[in-house]
Amino acid sequence: MNYAVIMAGGTGKRLWPLSRQKRPKQVLKLLNGQTLLNRCFERLCPVFDARNILVLTNAGYVDVVRENVHGLPVNNVIAEPVVRDTAGAIGLAATVLAKYDPEAGMAILTADQLLEPPEVLQRALMDAFEFISGMPDALVTFGIKPAFPSARLGYIKCSDPRECPRCKNVVYSVEAFKEKPDPVTAKRYVESGEYFWNSGMFVWRAKTILDNLERFLPAAAEPLRRIAAAWDTPAQDKTLHEWFPKLPRISIDYAVMEKAGQVHAIQLDCKWLDMGSFAALADIIKSDENNNIVVAGVSELLDCRDSIIVTEDKNHLIAAIGLENVIIAHTADATLVCHVSRTEQLKNLLDRIEQHGRTKFL
Repeated sequence: MNYAVIMAGGTGKRLWPLSRQKRPKQVLKLLNGQTLLNRCFERLCPVFDARNILVLTNAGYVDVVRENVHGLPVNNVIAEPVVRDTAGAIGLAATVLAKYDPEAGMAILTADQLLEPPEVLQRALMDAFEFISGMPDALVTFGIKPAFPSARLGYIKCSDPRECPRCKNVVYSVEAFKEKPDPVTAKRYVESGEYFWNSGMFVWRAKTILDNLERFLPAAAEPLRRIAAAWDTPAQDKTLHEWFPKLPRISIDYAVMEKAGQVHAIQLDCKWLDMGSFAALADIIKSDENNNIVVAGVSELLDCRDSIIVTEDKNHLIAAIGLENVIIAHTADATLVCHVSRTEQLKNLLDRIEQHGRTKFL
């Protein structure tokens, strides 16, 4: 049986004050009243039965996730007691699936991405599962055809495209994973035609990724074995809280993908966006005649240009005069005013707020 696992644990600090410690970015209603998490779930429903879709999230987000994904079985939300990056999260999901279905195939997707048209991903997922049915030891990732040279994204170098029986997409061999390059290198990557953006989405058998974790991240083996033995028993929660924090805090790329053999890729030729910052809104929301991005029920902008105005409060008027390259993000208890070029300092700002004892705003 094939399953989908939606990773929905990130807080999204770069979208503060809209996103908070108890209200992550994936449940913000920025898409015509719809959340990123809902949009991801709906993309998967044509490929997977809702009973075979799991959401992996932080323990503090379980209730808000359940409230925001209609049609998802209550028990399909798995809570991580602490943050352990993607290797630990994926190991947990694979452990749960392998216990009940030793032959389980699993797709890993993230809740904070937008992808249009969805049919491109749906076809690629079906092809990836078809591919691993004939090559059960394979690890498949999805590379995004670059729309421009980006120095803010990771890349994968691919070669040797091959036809797969009953697949519409060709399947590439992955030669290397590359970290975020400098602008000159990014331009060279894109011009070569050999590099795709690293999407952070995968397909593999649950048993295969567990075998790879045991080989390349041996410190994860014992915690995952303990969790598997206790899962769905009275000791489940106690064991999870005791052993999950012992998993190494490392990404799946560093832990496995950069070291493993039989790593393959399918290219996605589509519009793709990792919704990680206010600037990303420009890629999903049509700007006004002065290139302002406005997500607000009511607003009045006079002589404003190249600015981003965001609030989920449809009854709150945002009025501004003479702004240029400025972000205004409004919530009921906090408002951010920031030059577009200074958003990288948001983490420093949040640290400052915490240092001053104002944690209720985080």
